[in-house]
Amino acid sequence: MTIEVDGGGVRLYTRQVGSGPLVVVLHGGPGAHHDYLLPQYDHLATERTLFYYDQRGGGQSPVSRETAVGWREQVADLDAIRAALALDRLTLCGYSWGGLLGILYWLEHPDKVERLALVSPAGIAAEYRHQFEEEFARRMSAPEVVRERESLRSRGLRERDPAAYQRRAFELSVAGYFRDFRDAKDLTPFRVNARTRQAVWDSLGEYDLRPKLRDFGSRIPRPESLIVHGTYDPIPIASSRALAGLIRADLVALPVGHCPHVEATGEFVRALDGFLPKQ
Repeated sequence: MTIEVDGGGVRLYTRQVGSGPLVVVLHGGPGAHHDYLLPQYDHLATERTLFYYDQRGGGQSPVSRETAVGWREQVADLDAIRAALALDRLTLCGYSWGGLLGILYWLEHPDKVERLALVSPAGIAAEYRHQFEEEFARRMSAPEVVRERESLRSRGLRERDPAAYQRRAFELSVAGYFRDFRDAKDLTPFRVNARTRQAVWDSLGEYDLRPKLRDFGSRIPRPESLIVHGTYDPIPIASSRALAGLIRADLVALPVGHCPHVEATGEFVRALDGFLPKQ
């Protein structure tokens, strides 16, 4: 199923699973697609409905190169989805960039968010994003990861089994996200549209949401909120601690990297299942 969001031909691919109160799931990226959250996120579709969509410019929601895909367009798309679903307020579950998108949506539409669940959210200020980039690069140059990349190149697997080669190459391309890079084998492969990713970050610039969050905190009722963040995540947990203080969210720290749904599936499901609405 697809939803037209702007009257200009942009259609977003959607997927719905489960029954009960509806939760909109926001994937990461920017420029990725929802299915790399599977199958683990579907474990949350018990006594509730999960509504996934591929954000504009990623996955099965492609757009022309002339179509804007910055953060404001992503926020507008989410509000168009809310309207299409005939909901006054949304419960959002955002992962990585999707967590930041959830915060941006709330800042633009504070009366439209009932509940926020943020998993490994991207930093609330550009300084945290820069720290992530430095830490990710450091991990990707770790001797054990370099050895695995060199071994992959020298084994001739590309010629013998191209599919196995592509799978292993993907695992090594995301190694820096994990506490133990060998856990990358359990992450569903995905692609990122580079133009969309760059356009979103360019549209944010040297952003810092803390002043606005601080101001909102004194004037606007906050949604009930939960943050789940790994203590070994290359995205600094300091960002989530700061965010938790600003929006008075509960913070669950797990001893994992950036992918708690992969690295600690049981703990991830328990934390979210106890917070998200259910029948």
